[in-house]
Amino acid sequence: MEDITLYKDNGNSTTAIPNRFIDEYMTAANGEFVKIYLYLLRCMNSPDCSFSVSRTADKFNHTEKDIQRALRYWEKMHLLRLEYDEDKSISGIYFLDSSDAPGQEEKDDAVPLKKADTNAAFSAGMSGNAACPKPVYTANDMKAFRQKEEVQEMLFVAERYLGRPLTPTDTQSLLYWYDGLAFSSDLIVYLLEYCIAGGHRSLHYMEKVALNWKDAGISTVAQAKRTANTYSKLRNAVMKSLGIHGRSLIPAEAAYIEKWNKDFGFGQDMITEACSRTILAIHQPNFEYADRILANWRKQNIRTLAAARTADKEFQAARTADKAARPAPAKAAAANRFNSFPQRTYNMGQLEAELLNSVQ
Repeated sequence: MEDITLYKDNGNSTTAIPNRFIDEYMTAANGEFVKIYLYLLRCMNSPDCSFSVSRTADKFNHTEKDIQRALRYWEKMHLLRLEYDEDKSISGIYFLDSSDAPGQEEKDDAVPLKKADTNAAFSAGMSGNAACPKPVYTANDMKAFRQKEEVQEMLFVAERYLGRPLTPTDTQSLLYWYDGLAFSSDLIVYLLEYCIAGGHRSLHYMEKVALNWKDAGISTVAQAKRTANTYSKLRNAVMKSLGIHGRSLIPAEAAYIEKWNKDFGFGQDMITEACSRTILAIHQPNFEYADRILANWRKQNIRTLAAARTADKEFQAARTADKAARPAPAKAAAANRFNSFPQRTYNMGQLEAELLNSVQ
């Protein structure tokens, strides 16, 4: 494909961005961090533009802590220097010359740069979802990883499975599974296969699965397959009990199954029983309804089908006893068009006498 020439036909003011920032820092940073840094550059290049943490938070619809995290991140990257007043509030921001910042080769043994957790903390603050701290790999880190044959193969297979070139964010995630979670390249390839076969091509979804595997102590493909087979049987049983056919479970539905099995500790028999009762009660698949049944069993420490049936009998017996103990309501006279008005009273003897007199 031929090169495309860029033109400019207006005289609007512009903000200069250092090439080194784009080449070395922007690709590895959280997108919200990049926004704040670019906005700072904009303020520096405009005499009528002032900067404050509170106004910037309002402008980007973030909290002040989010803005402060972004500033501290760029300070750790040696692109800013922050000054504080006596109240420990930011009182000054100095832009450092990016050409004077440590080179990538000088950063290799700088742990705060390679293992910066501000990225994950900022992301959690923006989305409201807690995130496991992730390392931020520099361009030099990624170059070193790519020199390993197994990593090269892993990245190649990932591109083939996803059907597209890997983005820098994709590469960061894959390297995190390999380096941060200590997964082998074979286990990562199986993770890709497993998720894509289930209809989930999002690396964000895959990372949740990877974290679950890590928490469960899964470190080999064999262990992952055993877990996957067990979960697949449970998932299929739930779908059958709820009458779900012709589609895959969405992540929210799959999360319920994970919750019932892992957090609540229920086996397949109890979970499918709750699903069957859901269909009998409301005649449609509803994970929230089934969740309430299982949460109630968990609260009552009901762990077997026999215990559930015993609880049902006790509930029905208590209900019957309660109904029997209540006084029977007084029966109201049936109202119809013949007796819905006040009834008259007659003196039959008097009427008979009046009748005889009239005849005489």
